[in-house]
Amino acid sequence: MNFAKRTSFRFIGARALAVGFLASAVCGCLAQSIRLESAGARFGFYPTGAGSGFHQAEGFVNWTLPWDWDLGSLWRLRSRVDASLGWLGESGADAAIATVGPSLWLGREGFPLSFEGGVSPTVLTRSDFITKDFGIPFQFTSHIGINFDIASRIRFSYRFQHMSNASLSRHNPGLNMNMFGVSYLF
Repeated sequence: MNFAKRTSFRFIGARALAVGFLASAVCGCLAQSIRLESAGARFGFYPTGAGSGFHQAEGFVNWTLPWDWDLGSLWRLRSRVDASLGWLGESGADAAIATVGPSLWLGREGFPLSFEGGVSPTVLTRSDFITKDFGIPFQFTSHIGINFDIASRIRFSYRFQHMSNASLSRHNPGLNMNMFGVSYLF
């Protein structure tokens, strides 16, 4: 290895170390205001015909981020990070599915209904199913939903979500799902 290559590796290593220290300092400051909001499970379906269709089941967690906005009249807009891990299947063709990404939550203090929406990068362990070829294992999942807090710690939810690879692949059929969930609020 020549001197120029060793110098560039040292330069890259020094930059990576500096970025790591900066990230840990920022994360340390934000960690005080990031909190676990809820955890739960969801189940969803997309029927495509008699005896066929996609189904999805997943566990999820939501963290409230430090950025939120008072919109007046007791309305709040909160930023969150959502993560999920689960199963996506169609007639015996199964895959693991994982998502993590930002979302926004809109609600009114003392009112049991709230709304949410977000977009998450998504990874599948399989991209070719019986009726759909998603092209690549990397997808994006966008969603909008409504929540109903039935008790101080229990929430039911419905969300409509769309998964596609945003034309990163020649095959991009997309998948729309109706998802129903229950979660525990911390």
